[in-house]
Amino acid sequence: MRFMVIVKATKDSEAGIMPSAELLEAMMKYNEELVKAGIMLAGDGLQPSSKGVRVQFSGPKRTVVDGPFAETKELVAGYWIWEVASLEEAIEWVKRCPNPMPGDSEIEIRPFYQMEDFGEIVTPEIQELDKRLRAETEKLSKGKS
Repeated sequence: MRFMVIVKATKDSEAGIMPSAELLEAMMKYNEELVKAGIMLAGDGLQPSSKGVRVQFSGPKRTVVDGPFAETKELVAGYWIWEVASLEEAIEWVKRCPNPMPGDSEIEIRPFYQMEDFGEIVTPEIQELDKRLRAETEKLSKGKS
């Protein structure tokens, strides 16, 4: 099963306060463990929302809204994409993570949809397109590393 593991933003991360050298080293060692265990597919920290935008959709209309965004608890500071056997395994890995922020912090774990989750609306054509897109994406990501 694939999961997105989301490091929630804090006031410090939104202010652009960088981690200490000790925290950065601890997180890199943790990432190394994830890679050696074969579960980490991707992961990165995100810059504060002040450096981002949101695109709002209303029918055919698109509106770009510049950051920063007010609700820190709703923002993402970083993420991993993991492939593990179960939610329980993902939870155990998160429990081993160093606290990703200088103060209190939170990590959210969310499963990705699998094609079978969409049930009967998935046609053979959609399944084939999904396989092709995944293969092409993997090929591109391997070419960049």
